Amino acid sequence: MKLICRTCKVEISNELTKLENLSLLNINDGQDYIPEGFFIIDSKKADIELEGAIIINIKDLTNSVYHPDDSRLNGCCGYDGLDGMNRVCLNNHEIGTENSDCWMFHFVSLDPELVDFH
Repeated sequence: MKLICRTCKVEISNELTKLENLSLLNINDGQDYIPEGFFIIDSKKADIELEGAIIINIKDLTNSVYHPDDSRLNGCCGYDGLDGMNRVCLNNHEIGTENSDCWMFHFVSLDPELVDFH
């Protein structure tokens, strides 16, 4: 499966498979939370703001750029995601939040209201 922007249908992810073995999730700061090629639907276990969010590895996000509103792009050596969605598709539609600062584990949280599986 791939993810698409619900508004414009542009593909925004590599091919993904649901991660069944949750012991592969990594909560170490500065490291990937979820292995490449997989997704999970968050149940708030990872302290992610949006229950039901689709969580993927940052390296699996495609056809996406950072939000044009600079106030959304805070962090010291990455993006902390604390000021709202910071990722948009190539057509500038909000899709989710990258969390990649040094003091957190790294992932992209995609809003299930804004993206679909294809």
